[in-house]
Order: sequence, then C-alpha cells, then structure tokens
Amino acid sequence: MIRSTKRQKAQRLNAALALLQRGVAPAEAAATLASEHGLSLRQAYRYLAEADAIGHRVALVEPSRAITLKLPENVIRDLHAYAAVSRLSLGEIVARALSAFLAKMRRHG
Repeated sequence: MIRSTKRQKAQRLNAALALLQRGVAPAEAAATLASEHGLSLRQAYRYLAEADAIGHRVALVEPSRAITLKLPENVIRDLHAYAAVSRLSLGEIVARALSAFLAKMRRHG
C-alpha cells in the first residue's frame, strides 16, 4: 500500500468537505471520492468523516526539497530544544523562521 502525501491528503479532505457542503449523500460522496481519487470506499468514508470533523478547508502543503545548512552548535542545540517543546520538526521551524525573515526583509525593501 502506498501512503498518500500530505498534499494529496489535503486535496482529498477538501474534496470530501466540498461534497458534504453541497449536501451530497454519504454513499454518493464516498463513491465520487473513490472514483476521482483512486480510493477504496472504506478510505473514502474515512476522508468524509475526517473532513466533517474538521469542518473547514485544509491548506495545501507545498512540496519541499532537502538542503544542507551549516549552523553553529548553539543554534542547533536551541533548535532541537524548541522542536522537543513545540513538537514541530526541525524543517518546519527553519522554514517558518526563514519565511518570517524574508517577509520582514520584503517589507523593508
């Protein structure tokens, strides 16, 4: 069995939510999801249940690529400590920090 990517899961949840919000009957919604996304009916019902529980659209995750960085030991230590407390991955922390930094730099020219 091949696991879906985070992006695929978000797309499927959003499709399930759209069907639910249009008032499509659960059996028909599951059949539509299964057909359009190559899922089993069981998986389609799971997506419908999860979409219903969430109740709002899910943001699509952008694909990512690996890069290598050299950082001072103290920064790495702080990153690991923050990751343990926040339950975020090192990649998420670095991506958020860099995005915030770049947004700030764009505002300041």
